[in-house]
Amino acid sequence: MSVAHLIGKAGKPYTVEVEKCHIRQFAQAIGDTNPLYSDEEFAKKTVHGGIIAPPTFPIAMSEESDEDLDLGLEYSRMLHGEQRFIYTRPIRPGDVLTCQLKVTDVYEREGKNGTMEFIVMDTEMTDAAGAHVVTSRTNIIYRSVSANA
Repeated sequence: MSVAHLIGKAGKPYTVEVEKCHIRQFAQAIGDTNPLYSDEEFAKKTVHGGIIAPPTFPIAMSEESDEDLDLGLEYSRMLHGEQRFIYTRPIRPGDVLTCQLKVTDVYEREGKNGTMEFIVMDTEMTDAAGAHVVTSRTNIIYRSVSANA
């Protein structure tokens, strides 16, 4: 079964309010002690002019959309293949971001156990003015039935 029909499928938009404590807690959880994520005085003296979120922070914001978009696929055949973040600007405390998960591409590759389909899912995040902030791009590998056996 091809998954090409999924291109364009989108979840419901949702809003996330970014708080300073969430940025600090995320940085602690991933073991990143960079003061840019927690020390306001330090962060003010940088090119960013204040606290920003770590580059992988959108992962914590994407979880809300996971249950919203039913792809109708067997989850036991899905593998997380790659994660990228495409930024226009850093995420800052006080940002109110509107997020929406969409399937943006599907392609195939031959593997040693048969054809694998790749599903590209983008969570686009825009600020209150509607300007793009970041896209969190996930590549999902959808293994063939024979590869799952």
